[in-house]
Amino acid sequence: MIKSSNNKFISLLQTNKQFIIFILLMSVFRSAVADWYTVPTGSMQPTIQEGDRVVVNKMAYDLRLPFTEVTLASLDIPKRGEIVVFESQAAEMRLIKRVIGLPGDVVAMKNEIIQVNGKSLYYKSSTKDSAIETIGDIRHHINIDNTASDRLSNFSPVTVPQGHYLVLGDNRRHSADSRVYGFIPHNELRGKATAIAFSVDYENYYIPRSERFFKDIYGI
Repeated sequence: MIKSSNNKFISLLQTNKQFIIFILLMSVFRSAVADWYTVPTGSMQPTIQEGDRVVVNKMAYDLRLPFTEVTLASLDIPKRGEIVVFESQAAEMRLIKRVIGLPGDVVAMKNEIIQVNGKSLYYKSSTKDSAIETIGDIRHHINIDNTASDRLSNFSPVTVPQGHYLVLGDNRRHSADSRVYGFIPHNELRGKATAIAFSVDYENYYIPRSERFFKDIYGI
């Protein structure tokens, strides 16, 4: 009886060998190379919206052993303005934010205006509640909800520790980021967000938003 069951199992494996190999390779790819993540909140609006599925390059900064958090090689560090996905121990959840400060940077915010190493970022008004912010070579929209509390609009100069980053959400008054949870250690990074694969509208029966399919998140 046992021998018969083993024969059937082996036969099943042989019959579906190509499919099983495909699943294994796809699992390795999603674990160590690239994946997409669902965005559950609006902290990165207007760049990323609730219901977006964001493509993440998991090899942008580190090469990890598949299915583990073991780093095999450090490949790069984030640049200012890049959007990163990380597993926040402080927040006890996966978050997606924009990198503002690199190790050694002195960062401050005064009345929504960010200063990096004593120099204010460039801002251009877009609408009543939004602006275009330029950090490094990246220009992007930010939301500023003037009806919300401005308690997150200011912080005194802080120095980013080695091996850490200061991150902010683009929806500035509605984002729990480094202003709430502190600096992000490099080992929490899981990759660089690169584009929106597809998007669904949570408030409209999950209807796909075709205009957001394959949308670049670094262009405006």
